[in-house]
Amino acid sequence: MINIYDDINKLEATFRNTEEFKALKESVEVVRADEEARVLFTNFRDIQMKLQQKQAAGEELLEDEYVYLQKAAQLAQQNPKILAMLEAEMSMSTVLEEVNRILVKPIQSLYDGL
Repeated sequence: MINIYDDINKLEATFRNTEEFKALKESVEVVRADEEARVLFTNFRDIQMKLQQKQAAGEELLEDEYVYLQKAAQLAQQNPKILAMLEAEMSMSTVLEEVNRILVKPIQSLYDGL
């Protein structure tokens, strides 16, 4: 019997050895070690999460909340350590999107010709 979870666990181990993951891990450690960068990023992330939860609950964002989020994002992105981390995250996201595309390929092929 096929156990897909064994294969996924192997993939997870391989994933941790990619250059993209290693670059992201290193950039996160750099931000974590810099108090100013860590506080800036944590503040941005907290604001972002709070507003996403509000939207998920069906509440509209107020203009001042949106402006506040934009300002927090700009402050965070002005920090070179945070910017490097976000760029590494984008690179990692590209890998994840490709893996996801490959994983859903069999499902998509089921619908071909409908």
